[in-house]
Amino acid sequence: MKSVQVSKTIHAAPEAVFDVFTDLRNAGDRITDIISIEVLGDAPIGVGTKWRETRKVFGKEHTEEMEIMDFNRPEGYKVEAESSGSHYRTEFSFEPEGDGTKVTMTFGAVPLTLFAKIVSFFMGPMMRKSLAQFMERDMSDLKTYIEAGKTTTAQNA
Repeated sequence: MKSVQVSKTIHAAPEAVFDVFTDLRNAGDRITDIISIEVLGDAPIGVGTKWRETRKVFGKEHTEEMEIMDFNRPEGYKVEAESSGSHYRTEFSFEPEGDGTKVTMTFGAVPLTLFAKIVSFFMGPMMRKSLAQFMERDMSDLKTYIEAGKTTTAQNA
């Protein structure tokens, strides 16, 4: 499936934006579609952090286990997961833009099984449109939280 990319400008410094986006332990309180999130382990968030996230997708609950593969504060981070016969990769980049931060979220999936390849071929365009809507909603939720001034810089410890 071709990647899907969404960008949004948030009126806060890149460090503050990065910290909220990577504050996995509190993400369920900030992102509407997340039902629950469980960080696996007590270490600070960074490379190797794994978590289980349950969210509502098309009216049904889906749980995925994800892992941070790259973590470079405040420039960006990468998350990967394998599920339903596909390998997923989500990249976040944070660039200074005026008095704020331009956040770009890029999601891509590589089908690994025959079934996933067939589904991707036939459903790809519709799936990309829906994914863009989900990504936009997540980023809007975090933008609202950040711009309401509720951020701190020690959330990932």
